[in-house]
Amino acid sequence: MIEFEIPKPIAMTNNALETVAINMMRPKSRYFDEHEHEIPWDYINFMHMAMRQTGAGSLAPEEKKKKTDEQGKERPRIGYQTLAFMLEMLSWGDTGMYLVTPGGGLGAAAVEAAGSPEQKEKFLARFKGEKPAFGAMAMTEAQAGSDTSAIRATAVLDKETNEWVLNGEKIFVTAGHKALCESDGLVVVWATIDPTAGRAGMRAFVVTGSTPGVQVTKLEHKLGIRASDTASIVLQDARVPFDHILGSAEVIKDPTTKGFKGAMATFDATRPLVSAMAVGVARAALEFLKEKLAEEGVEIRYGLPRTKLTNIEREVIDMEILLRSAWLLVIKAVWMADNRKPNSMEASMSKVRAGDIVTKITQRVVELMGPMGFSRDYLVEKWFRDAKISDIYEGTGQINRLIVARQVLGYSGRELR
Repeated sequence: MIEFEIPKPIAMTNNALETVAINMMRPKSRYFDEHEHEIPWDYINFMHMAMRQTGAGSLAPEEKKKKTDEQGKERPRIGYQTLAFMLEMLSWGDTGMYLVTPGGGLGAAAVEAAGSPEQKEKFLARFKGEKPAFGAMAMTEAQAGSDTSAIRATAVLDKETNEWVLNGEKIFVTAGHKALCESDGLVVVWATIDPTAGRAGMRAFVVTGSTPGVQVTKLEHKLGIRASDTASIVLQDARVPFDHILGSAEVIKDPTTKGFKGAMATFDATRPLVSAMAVGVARAALEFLKEKLAEEGVEIRYGLPRTKLTNIEREVIDMEILLRSAWLLVIKAVWMADNRKPNSMEASMSKVRAGDIVTKITQRVVELMGPMGFSRDYLVEKWFRDAKISDIYEGTGQINRLIVARQVLGYSGRELR
């Protein structure tokens, strides 16, 4: 059963992160927005030290043993729930800076979803070292965005050396530069080992910065989340050891096999977390609006019939309803992930809702603030710019709507496109 009382460990962590958000992130938000590609090392080093002290590291550390309380009862798993609260708070501070927090990121999530126990132990250990390290996932290509079956990057096994040879180009890789060039991190590259097999031929390969033939060729200039690097990566005869493949090297020409399922399992884990980030941005904008209204003597009178409220009161309350509905969907999706329940539909529902409401709320706050909302003297216009990516990465709103529709109606991907 989902409980709405915040567990004490999560509440304690959230209080600490709120201090980080207020004192380390908000004061630097504008600077790193205007100095794109400059790396906030003070924040990175502080967070790395803090995470080492608390034992955090990868995106969602695997709980190998069931934990029990003093009475011997099994404690509920709260790993993904903890992350949702953490990401919401840090994104409330600054979502672009949150995205440069050291750790496994999407790369670790892919390892968790598709890797063997030995691979998890091997690859995730690098995120718990003395120096900050970053993980990333490279899936998108120029001709393959939402249509993952169109991926052209290839991986061919060299039987003489027992190495995989990767060729292709990946674009829009979040944290790709920091993972390959600024740390001893990794990028999980999705490629096909059999172009004739479609999605069944897709596999993930762990690639490190020391791999010959791997080059970061471009850093994007973006509308929002500008503190975070978004890179293009070229792989030219890049060789990785055989055991760097996540999942089986055997191809069964069935779109439900491990390769494609591994990718989707990654998104089932991370989409609710991206949704939590969107909620954090929306909350930042809405709280700022309420602060400014309070300074002007405008009180939100909760509990009155709508007919007795002013228009601005109704608008604020409606935005709060949108915010809370999105957060409840996030909580449901991460609770299911923690309890090892299939959550593909719920993950996509949370992503659709959060991506929708963060855009609506930040836009409306800009409008209601008037010239102040459009001014760079405040962070409102930045939150508006940061918001839009939430509806795009980790699967666009359109794709996630399709996923939900297929689940509800019982259609396959071939039947409903």
